Amino acid sequence: MLTVVVTIILYGVFAIYSAAPSKYVASYVQKQIATGIVGLVFLTLAASLDDHILPRLSRWVYWATVAALLFVDIAGRHSKGAQRWLDLGPLQLQPSEPAKVVLIVTLAAFFLSHYDEIRELRTFILSLVHVALPLFLVFKQPDLGTSLVLASIWIGVSLAAGVRWKYMLALAAMGVVGFFILWNTNVFQDYQKKRVVTLMHPEADAQGAGYHVKQSKIAIGSGQLLGKGYRHGTQSQYAFIPEQHTDFIFTVVGEELGFVGSAALIILYWILIARVAMIMQATEETLGRMMAGGVLAMLLFHVVMNIGMTMGIMPVVGVPLPFFSYGPSSLLSMLTAMGLVMGVYRRRHRIAF
Repeated sequence: MLTVVVTIILYGVFAIYSAAPSKYVASYVQKQIATGIVGLVFLTLAASLDDHILPRLSRWVYWATVAALLFVDIAGRHSKGAQRWLDLGPLQLQPSEPAKVVLIVTLAAFFLSHYDEIRELRTFILSLVHVALPLFLVFKQPDLGTSLVLASIWIGVSLAAGVRWKYMLALAAMGVVGFFILWNTNVFQDYQKKRVVTLMHPEADAQGAGYHVKQSKIAIGSGQLLGKGYRHGTQSQYAFIPEQHTDFIFTVVGEELGFVGSAALIILYWILIARVAMIMQATEETLGRMMAGGVLAMLLFHVVMNIGMTMGIMPVVGVPLPFFSYGPSSLLSMLTAMGLVMGVYRRRHRIAF
């Protein structure tokens, strides 16, 4: 699993080198490599944490994360219509990224503390309250993509914990109704609505909301079997694709390395996701099973949504490709999450006396 993660990171560094704007390429590559090295330290620390320590820390890290998200709302840096970052001297932190890992740990700890009532409605509702506060603060930034990631984590941890299916189905039905209510009460931003409409009719606004998807599909399709060659993609090298070193980096792989390069990356993700699923099934530790379920849901959502939106089969919601897209905060968080899973594997057998 660690070998696959490192391989994806290195693959991503080469893609970033090709995709990033020329005046920033050296800086982005250096930051991604440095973050990867620091992230491996985070991974090691997370893997070495004892399962008795995590529940005791959960309350503190949960409220610290909520405080950080609140501080973003008060004094965060604006960029491209969103307020998601904190300036910490030379560093920039996006608290919504570590919030994903924090939610995995704290939600699993919550279910563990209520495990005797895990199938009761009260526990189900309290778990929703637990996730609602950070999700609302992230959605308010606005960051629809990360909000959906937090929701997927809640689903993954809840299913691994053994929550009743009927509660999940009832919530899904309420979610559909709620979506239409929010859609018609202008809670969603105009650009978010356009992205959903563009999914069905990308040609309706080819120079506006549909521009990303149109250019992305041209790039991926033109790569054909073997691609146009590394750093020889016309769509990527002439910057037709916005955010091509972050959210739309898969288009660079598709255009320059073709179906073979894209399939190789997808296979790496498949191996990684399958391994996490195997660990979740194999562990005899309740807390570990729930944390692995949360990481599994997070990885699945990121990979399916990111690759899907570049191919025009998912709405553009702005989620990075794990370990691959440029983004120090995302890379650190994902590596920490993998450390949690490796810790679960290390403790997978109960010690009985």
